[in-house]
Amino acid sequence: MNSQSSTAPFSQHTALSELETWFYALKSAYQQDTQPTLEDRKAQLSALKTQLRRYQNVLAQAMSEDFGGRSHSESLMADVLGPILDINHVQSHLRRWMRPKRRPTEWLFKGNKLELRYQPKGVVGIICPWNFPLYLSLGPLITALAAGNRCMIKMPPNCPKTTSALKAMLAEIYSEDRVCVVPGDHPQAMEISHLPFDHLVFTGSPNSGKIIMANAAKNLTPVTLELGGKSPAVIFDDYDIQQAASRIAHGKSFNAGQICIAPDYAFVPNEKVDAFVEALSRAYNKMYSGIADNADCTSLVDNAQFERFQALVEDAKAKGANIIKCRDDSDKRKMPLHIATNLSPEMRICQEEIFGPLLPVHGYNSLEEVADYITNRPRPLACYLFSHDKERREWMLERTHSGGVTINDWGWHALNHAVPFGGIGNSGIGNYHGEEGFRELSHARTVLQMRRWFPISIFAPPYGNLAQRLVMRLFIGKPDPMLSTQDNANAAIETPNIASGR
Repeated sequence: MNSQSSTAPFSQHTALSELETWFYALKSAYQQDTQPTLEDRKAQLSALKTQLRRYQNVLAQAMSEDFGGRSHSESLMADVLGPILDINHVQSHLRRWMRPKRRPTEWLFKGNKLELRYQPKGVVGIICPWNFPLYLSLGPLITALAAGNRCMIKMPPNCPKTTSALKAMLAEIYSEDRVCVVPGDHPQAMEISHLPFDHLVFTGSPNSGKIIMANAAKNLTPVTLELGGKSPAVIFDDYDIQQAASRIAHGKSFNAGQICIAPDYAFVPNEKVDAFVEALSRAYNKMYSGIADNADCTSLVDNAQFERFQALVEDAKAKGANIIKCRDDSDKRKMPLHIATNLSPEMRICQEEIFGPLLPVHGYNSLEEVADYITNRPRPLACYLFSHDKERREWMLERTHSGGVTINDWGWHALNHAVPFGGIGNSGIGNYHGEEGFRELSHARTVLQMRRWFPISIFAPPYGNLAQRLVMRLFIGKPDPMLSTQDNANAAIETPNIASGR
């Protein structure tokens, strides 16, 4: 089915699933209002901001229940404050983003009017992961609503309390044919990427991203994929080890390390590795004096995540890693920060995104070997450089790729909504923050208005008039007299026509 031209299902003789019914209701509603006004869009965003303020404690409590213990402060900081900051930025700039953009015509068409108009794509699908179930559902939603779209949000199956609270909050301000929330345990939830959306936003692992992209390709649905990866932290030899350790310890323990932009491993000068490990442990214990009754500690989300974390630790130990626990106590799925040294490439912690409170620490002799290590592996979502030496920082930035960078700290670039957030290569495609996100979830439509007086007929047959000859001579120039026209014709016959498939 062509999702751009019809709201009808694939077959009129096949009963629609509930998921399809919701989708086509969104599609039909969009076609009744294809260009929401600036005022409409800002009102929708203002309503969401109000709800986030009202529901902040309800949402934080729901997420804590789903996790089996999640830091209230971290829930407010990431999942409530983050979307509010995003809304504030969008509302301040949306008028300018929506305004048609004039573009210069080619010289041949001077005097005519050429512009880009940003129109909504239609219905946007959002597939949300469990680690930040509000920020990673509402972030794309904010951008999609700002661009004038309607949305279907598929929530993760292991966050039922959060899903219930989100549905209740959104139902008070949006009809289901504007924003539809699909619970993760809905029997048809996993089929969402097969629907013919006008755009699909997915946050998750690279392996799942490949499946989502393949499903979307069957409908030629464009995708935005935020896929995470192994984000490095590089401590240069001029940077204070204690300060670097303090900031990396926060990044690795925030949400128990279950965050796509967490520092996944660290590079430290060889002679400072021991000092860094000690400083990291001190910094962690300064933030968390205990675990069992500490409301600031977040649990690994479920038993599957806990068992995976334990398997990563045991695999590293079996292959020769030294594992240092920053604290001896733990409580069910609440785990202290682990530090791994004496690493080898075959360890799973050196190959897989860890997504938990464990930091592998590599020693290095030169920045060249660090750059080689990073560039010879899949491109990460983030990179963290700790140095006050601008020249050497720039050297590393020029030789590596990542979705984003924070210098002298971790992760905070993602909470700045004037810039795009997204990955590159294995860590993702596209983005959904800032003006770039607005453009990604809009269609940039070219509009050329020909003036009544413009003599376009001079370019029509019969060809060879004086104006046409002057244009060709001016813009193309003279042919090479040494090349035979007949030789060119023969060459064209002998050369396969790739475009036509011959």
